[in-house]
Amino acid sequence: MPGKSVKDFSLPSTGGTAFRLSALRGRKLVLYFYPKDNTPGCTTEGMQFRDLHEEFVKSGCAVYGVSRDSLKSHENFKSKFKLPFELLSDEKESVCTQFGVIKLKNLYGRKVRGIERSTFVLDRESVVAREWRGVKVPGHAQEVLDFVKTL
Repeated sequence: MPGKSVKDFSLPSTGGTAFRLSALRGRKLVLYFYPKDNTPGCTTEGMQFRDLHEEFVKSGCAVYGVSRDSLKSHENFKSKFKLPFELLSDEKESVCTQFGVIKLKNLYGRKVRGIERSTFVLDRESVVAREWRGVKVPGHAQEVLDFVKTL
């Protein structure tokens, strides 16, 4: 996907607003896709982006988390862990499909469809500058920030 222009999309967002990609044209953007609110890996990942959020802002970059959870779930998750960025609800999987993050995964020996933990950095023209798929959480947010600082 690097070098690919992302087509405009809109998703419901925490904070009572709707997110529209085209409204962020001119800014760098991190979209991190995660499987589920309030699970250990997703909580750790969210807190790492939270702890580095000010650095992302200083680098002129907005951060958004995306999962298939409902807005109500997102609002609770965001509040519980004091996440300073918005979470986007993709219950219909339209954006997950656009980014190719829905995968068959093994859960206790059963095959289930779910989000493969993935992160995408978009440049100021909404072109994918870099992607990470099958993300391992420890140190990931710092790696993304280090890349954002090079743009």
